[in-house]
Amino acid sequence: MTLRNRLQDALKEAMRAKQADRLSTLRLINAAIKDRDIAARVDGADGMVPDEEITGILGKMVKQRLESARAYEEGGRLELAEKEREEITVIEEFLPRQLSPDEVEAAISAAIAEAGATTIRDMGKVMAVLKGRYTGQMDFGSVGPRVKDRLG
Repeated sequence: MTLRNRLQDALKEAMRAKQADRLSTLRLINAAIKDRDIAARVDGADGMVPDEEITGILGKMVKQRLESARAYEEGGRLELAEKEREEITVIEEFLPRQLSPDEVEAAISAAIAEAGATTIRDMGKVMAVLKGRYTGQMDFGSVGPRVKDRLG
């Protein structure tokens, strides 16, 4: 079952169960995917983004909500921060399992070997391998400095 189908099934289930908050989050996800589909049509593609791209969309949505929750907490708006965290929980249901720190280190080592990287100039090749294989499974913002340290 594709990720798109899983999202549609979850949306229907949330409607049947009258889960308003979950339904709202699922509708936001579908809207973001439809926006990307429309953009893909404009670029000449067939208009249906693949699961890998949907995973990227979901990852960005989680990141945005983490930043919003942090801002709400700093502003003393705990009820809004909690709402953001609830949305994160719903979105993460559709993301692949996050890699453990040991698995991330192993993935970095494998990507360096696969790319034949020896210097910092090869960092882009290593990151491309990691993004191609582990999108949605690791935080590339924290992985980049680790790769840089290994190659530097």
